[in-house]
Amino acid sequence: MKTTHHTPNLVRLTRLGAVNAFLVGEDDGLTLIDTMLSGSADGILAAARETGRPIARVLLTHAHGDHVGSVDALAQALPNATFAISGRDARFLTGDKSLDPGEPQSKLRGSYVTIDTRPGLLLSPGDRVGSLEVVAAPGHTPGQVAFLDTRDRTLIAGDAYSTLGGVATAAKMNPRFPLVGFATWDRPTALETARALRALDPARLAVGHGNVIERPGAAMDAAIARAEGR
Repeated sequence: MKTTHHTPNLVRLTRLGAVNAFLVGEDDGLTLIDTMLSGSADGILAAARETGRPIARVLLTHAHGDHVGSVDALAQALPNATFAISGRDARFLTGDKSLDPGEPQSKLRGSYVTIDTRPGLLLSPGDRVGSLEVVAAPGHTPGQVAFLDTRDRTLIAGDAYSTLGGVATAAKMNPRFPLVGFATWDRPTALETARALRALDPARLAVGHGNVIERPGAAMDAAIARAEGR
């Protein structure tokens, strides 16, 4: 498990050189965003111990297995931590893969896994969890959310964007790292999300796959243009 300190409040955890989770510092401890693949719990816990602060809560951007794979193991190790995911994607964790009537009826893609842990908090856009504002980010999955740190405008975007092999949106396959594109549910919705997240004008972009990008506006604009065919 590789750890990279980006700001006083942001630590990136990387496994296999391609899959990220994040530790966000708060007054009461750490917020863990995503849990990577199964088998990542020991590395995550070790990284948290190095900071000298406890993990107070676990927020999940979406329900794919490379983001929720270690939830059950962490729940056992962190009995007092709150686990949270959007109400929409929470259904996938129980094995319910139905689509709502008002949603695009595109095929679900990517690895959806069932887990035993039930979330203690269901997230909705506009919620605040500590310093983090919950932002709607559907498209890659129906209920994906992103998190905007209101202290420094760090945007933790899940798989709405990726930066491995260059900054790209989930709306268009990146041939240098096609995993996110292959796993995206509805590309038009993903493109709408990419535009909405760019409109937040983040100071840095943190994603599920790839490096954290400082001052990402121009790179996000270029990624959106490619997805639009411009």
